[in-house]
Amino acid sequence: MGKFIYKMQNILKIKEKLEDQEKQNFAMMRIRLTEEEEKLARIMEKRDRIVAEGEKLRIGAVDVLKIKENEHAQRDAEAEVKAQRLQVTMAERNLEAARIRMQEAMQERKIHEKLRENAFDNFLKEEAEAEAKEIDQLTSYTYGRKAQTEE
Repeated sequence: MGKFIYKMQNILKIKEKLEDQEKQNFAMMRIRLTEEEEKLARIMEKRDRIVAEGEKLRIGAVDVLKIKENEHAQRDAEAEVKAQRLQVTMAERNLEAARIRMQEAMQERKIHEKLRENAFDNFLKEEAEAEAKEIDQLTSYTYGRKAQTEE
């Protein structure tokens, strides 16, 4: 039996490497999104503390300066939350784009693996046909020799 050699093995290896790179990129984007979401949660906690502090300032003795400072801090915190939500949205978009690229790379690799399987199946068929032909020739030769010796 001959040795199976897939002519496009180099391409298959490249596709596998590209898929690995896209998986790593996807993982990095997922980590980035998680970091941005955690940062957003911390900022929202900070904003909630500032709002709670403002409510306490309004209940007790009224200190106009502290109330004004608190309102300013609340506006800054809201702006920070809004900016961080934008960062989270961008990270989600980047993650989705990385997922799509990874999925395409996986599909390309699977296509080449299927092509390799088909080539191997064709190789096995050709080998089986060649073996059958060889057996037929051997049988014909043996039968011919036997017929000659009987005459």
